[in-house]
Parts: sequence; C-alpha cells; structure tokens
Amino acid sequence: MAGRLSRRGKSAEPQPYDFRRPIKLSREHIRTLQIAYETFARQHSTLLTSSLRVVSQVSLVSIQQQTYDEYIGSLSTPTMLATFTLEPLPGTAIIEFSLETAMASVDHLLGGPGGPQPERPLSDMEAPLLRNLLNRALDEFRYAFDTLVAVRPKLEALEYNPQFVQACSASDAVIVASFEMKVGEHECLATICLPFTSIFPKLQGDASDVTLTPAQRHAREEAHRNVAAALGAAPIEVAVRFDPIRMRSEQIIGLQPGDVLPLGHAVTAPLSVTSADITFAHAVPGSHGPRLACLVVPAPPKGAQQLTTPMTTSLTSKDIQP
Repeated sequence: MAGRLSRRGKSAEPQPYDFRRPIKLSREHIRTLQIAYETFARQHSTLLTSSLRVVSQVSLVSIQQQTYDEYIGSLSTPTMLATFTLEPLPGTAIIEFSLETAMASVDHLLGGPGGPQPERPLSDMEAPLLRNLLNRALDEFRYAFDTLVAVRPKLEALEYNPQFVQACSASDAVIVASFEMKVGEHECLATICLPFTSIFPKLQGDASDVTLTPAQRHAREEAHRNVAAALGAAPIEVAVRFDPIRMRSEQIIGLQPGDVLPLGHAVTAPLSVTSADITFAHAVPGSHGPRLACLVVPAPPKGAQQLTTPMTTSLTSKDIQP
C-alpha cells in the first residue's frame, strides 16, 4: 500500500507546461506507438538472446515528446549512437544505448564471457560486428512498425558523442522511447528518437476514412464554397510575354538606348500568357479602343512548323533600368 501511495503521489506532482510548444501526442497516439514499441522490444529481446547466447531482455519504459536539444542534453558522454533513415519517411532517427553494453555485445559475439568492458570507441574489427547486430535489430523495428507505416530502416553512422550528431535542429520536436536493456550482467537505459514531423501524420491516420455527420458535411461544403468564392475574387498579376532569350553578362552590361535585340520569337507564334511564371494560355497582341489588349487563341500544336523569322525590338532609355 505504501508503495502504491508513493507512486501515486509522485505521478500527481505538477509538471511544467511550455505554451510555446503544446504537446500534440494524444493518448491514442501514445497507445499506437506503445503497441509497436512493445512488439519491437519482444523481438529485440529474442534477437539478442539468440545472437549473443546470453539471457537478454528489452522492455519499454516510457514514450515522451521532447525537443531535440532536450533529448541530446539528457544523454551521457560517451555513449553509443547509431543514426538511421526511415525511407520513404523524411528525417533521421537515432538508436542509443550505453557504450559498455555495446562492448559487452561484441564480446559475447566473439564468444567472450562479457564482464567489465573498457570505455573506448570500437575498433575496426568490432564496429562491423555491432553494425551487423544493429541491422538485424532494425529489421525487427521494420516488422514492429509495419502495421503503422511501411518503412525501410537503413543504418547510417555510428557516433560516441551526442553533440556530434545533427539529426534535427535544436528546437525540432522528437518522439523519444526509453527501454530498459539487459545483456547478461550489463543493464542500461536505451532510447530510440524519431522525428516528430515524420511519424505524427502516420499516427493521425487517413482523414478520408472518418465518417462525417450530415451537419459536419454541410459545414465542410459551406467552407469550401466560401474559400472558392474568396479565391475567385482575388486579383492576380498576369503577363503576356515573348519567348525569353539568353545573353552573356558582357552583352547586358553593354546595352545602350537604340540597340536592337533579336528575340528569337517566331512571327506566327502566339505570345505566352503567364502568371507566377506558369503559362496557362496563349494570345496574340492587339488593341481594344485606346488601350492595348490581347486576343486569347488556341495553344499551338506541339511540333507545328512556325516561320523562323526572328522578331526584333528597339530599346529606349525608359526600357533600361539602372
């Protein structure tokens, strides 16, 4: 009873809340991740036990949302950090555990008894053995997350100093899963850091699968009509242009009023009607009363024969801007 009360009292303590970075992980999201990570923990335990030939155990402890700077600041130095990608998802993820556990794993792979391990980087012979073990662990990670999102984890670099790993910017949100990892006599707290922006859309699921009530459907249609009406009245800059030409820098610098430039635009070719550098129509120049105008015409067929007589233009002092 005393133990339960002490845990209840500890969980009831006030927690700091950052209003600039509201927590976006709901209970449903954490539960979805918990199922995937518990599957990974079971598979990883079996993998370590069978590969190292020593009793090993991996169990999930917690799932938290932090900033990348907070995560890096919580790690000890030196430690074992392995970065990996989650194709086709963007970003870089990190799997981290103690360097002593990494050395003990290599010792067991080579038939050793484990025991106290030196605190040093892996040698050129030891690093490939650990990379092979991590690649097999990432295969179990892929299997565990297969129901959530189909990813292809790919191991990248091994690092020992957290400050040298630049997987995200300091203020980016990450999802950190903590595991209690036991390899024989060695025990440590392992972590997996996933970029928040990559995994969060998959946690939300497909919005098209949500069934809407008639009131919600009516509100969504009304919002769509309002947005379409507002966009339809928005002014947009439109230009009617000749085909562009390429000039050398020395030619541009040497331009003077009265110079003639060949445009390279065919005489019979219509001009391009563009907006935001996107051509959406073609037109021929003309006039409408006292104002200049253009007449929209069908787009010329691809590969049509055009007269290649180049058009020219004369530059005046008003055409050359400083």
